[in-house]
Amino acid sequence: MGGQVYRMERDRARFRDIVRGRLREDLRKYLSTSELLGRQGKQTISIPIPQVELPRFRYGDNSGEGVGQGPGDEGDQMDGDGADGAGSAGEQPGQHILEVEVDLAELAEMLGRELALPNIQPRGSRQLHTEGGRYTGIRSQGPDSLRHFRRTFRRALKRTIASGEWDPKDPRVIPMRDDQRFRSRRTHPEPESSAVIFHMMDVSGSMGREQKDIVRIKAFWIDTWLRSQYKNIEVVYIVHDAVAKVVDQEAFFHLRESGGTKISSAYELCLKQIQERYRPENWNIYPFHYSDGDNWSARDTARCVALLREEILPCANQFCYGQVKSAYGSGQFKKDLDHALGHDEQVVTTAIHSREGIAESIRAFLAEGR
Repeated sequence: MGGQVYRMERDRARFRDIVRGRLREDLRKYLSTSELLGRQGKQTISIPIPQVELPRFRYGDNSGEGVGQGPGDEGDQMDGDGADGAGSAGEQPGQHILEVEVDLAELAEMLGRELALPNIQPRGSRQLHTEGGRYTGIRSQGPDSLRHFRRTFRRALKRTIASGEWDPKDPRVIPMRDDQRFRSRRTHPEPESSAVIFHMMDVSGSMGREQKDIVRIKAFWIDTWLRSQYKNIEVVYIVHDAVAKVVDQEAFFHLRESGGTKISSAYELCLKQIQERYRPENWNIYPFHYSDGDNWSARDTARCVALLREEILPCANQFCYGQVKSAYGSGQFKKDLDHALGHDEQVVTTAIHSREGIAESIRAFLAEGR
């Protein structure tokens, strides 16, 4: 029995290796499609893997007697419902689709290898008071399971002697409630690298469904990589047309407005969130902005450049702008950013003309390891 279980586990391990190998081969495809969106849990993600050869039984040549069970002789016709089928029989084989659970950390590792991404060097860390794994402290309160009998008895003995109740001829010590002592874990400050991601997106009328799908895919892979680099991650979603607002993830990917475009409203709201919630000495800050390049005026673009140069860049690890091509966008904003801030190593801009450009845009955003 033990040998059979071992063989089963060995076969399962081999099959998992085959599936993961197939996933690595097809990773570029997943980088440009939305197949993985909405499939992730807290630690794993369900990935559809097509055309993987499934394990199956193989029979011998059946030169002897058959292997069937039940009444009837070989060659007898079997009864059935006989439902009529529509259409003719096809000759092409079906396609197997497997749903495979993959750890998100493993998926991030595959992404890092595929795009040759360096590990990030965190800039800020906050001090968290955490409890250690060993019981090295003593408390006056706690559960009975953690009662420290020696300390409790010692405390009771001291109290008995100090009160004059100690009798050497009758050396009994009866602990009282105040004598009880309990083991505890000591708390100690521990640095923890934390990061906040700001995803800002133009949701004006010129940003269509295809442009938003590209943003969704890109945001998913950026989040997957950064979560593998930091123990604690928070994500803030900001949408804007002429006015910016913080929304949840669902609204971020599906909201569509019909107003104009004032990009500075998003940058001002991002800065306000940083100032109120995310101190740069405690947080690694990553603002990402996506639009089709339209802005309502050159004056507002100048305001955006000033906000970035004077307020956001000094407290951010890196600022990234992804310009998604659309039929209605002018693409001017990237040109203006490149002209004003193209020399700044903290600023990365990319032009995404189609889904095939997502992978290279992600590489450009994350290649410096900031």
